Amino acid sequence: MASESWPPYIYSGESGEPAGADVELAQAIIREAGCTLEVVPELPALRREILFRQGKLDLMLAASRTDERRRYARFSAPYRHERVGLFAATDKLPQFAKIDSFDAIVRQRIAVLAPRAGWYGPDYARAAAAQDAGAWRNTFGTFRQGIQMFRAGRAELIMGDAAALQHEARQQGVALTALPYVPFSAPVHLMLNASSTTQEQLARINNAITRLEQSGALATIRTRYGLH
Repeated sequence: MASESWPPYIYSGESGEPAGADVELAQAIIREAGCTLEVVPELPALRREILFRQGKLDLMLAASRTDERRRYARFSAPYRHERVGLFAATDKLPQFAKIDSFDAIVRQRIAVLAPRAGWYGPDYARAAAAQDAGAWRNTFGTFRQGIQMFRAGRAELIMGDAAALQHEARQQGVALTALPYVPFSAPVHLMLNASSTTQEQLARINNAITRLEQSGALATIRTRYGLH
């Protein structure tokens, strides 16, 4: 698989080696399955996706199942959950604590910062067009950029992968607190290229996930990173 920069899930450690929650989880699963995981240098997201589709990369992390991807990939059993969070500045949380949908955000004309790409649940998808029409939504490319925009007052709320946003907020010294409303939560999977891997390898990986869940080994890793 190719490395990428998405802390706390995957990033370069102090010695340049791949580190992070998803790296540790994948390494444990692949090792338990009796396979070897080779991590090649970081690639841009689009290049990584193209090489995977071409069968030149075998594995991608934290994947959601989609009909399109099923044409060229196979998916493991879930190995963790992703949670999309909606955050406010800690000192302003009380004024947003009763929000229970993106429809409410649109009605109240609350400005939101959101990632430029990705799936963040049906509630967000339905409201996005209305938000854009009212110019209440700004987007960002990286979590670092998103937190910088939030600090500059570009929006009252910021949305994205909860662990990644909280990690970057701590790096920049920004106090964020999640709203009670959770826009989206779902399991994620290891995604294997259908042409360069086999069904038998997938079965070994799924059996490894089952054993590591039963032993608590995966839960230990997730807990260390504050994940589920």
